[in-house]
Amino acid sequence: MDIKAILAQVIQPYAGEMLNGHAYLTVSPAQDIFTIVSVAKFKSERVTHLSLHVRVDRDHIIIEYDDSNEPLVDALVHAGVPRSQIILAYAGEPVPESI
Repeated sequence: MDIKAILAQVIQPYAGEMLNGHAYLTVSPAQDIFTIVSVAKFKSERVTHLSLHVRVDRDHIIIEYDDSNEPLVDALVHAGVPRSQIILAYAGEPVPESI
């Protein structure tokens, strides 16, 4: 199972047009860090917001931050990633020292 490829596919719908702005997917050159950053206009101000920060280390997906309406963990499990390979660091799940 190529978890980087699965993550890249599953995270894609979190990007796109949104109310008063756009959510952008950014991916590191090694395809091991993924973020969703939103830029919107609120009243007369431009606002930016990080809604997802995810990284891949070996065979684990570490979700460092998830402020989305639909938790990424649910989408990943639905796509076939075993829950045991997903670490919710933002929720206090321990990240092993070796990762």
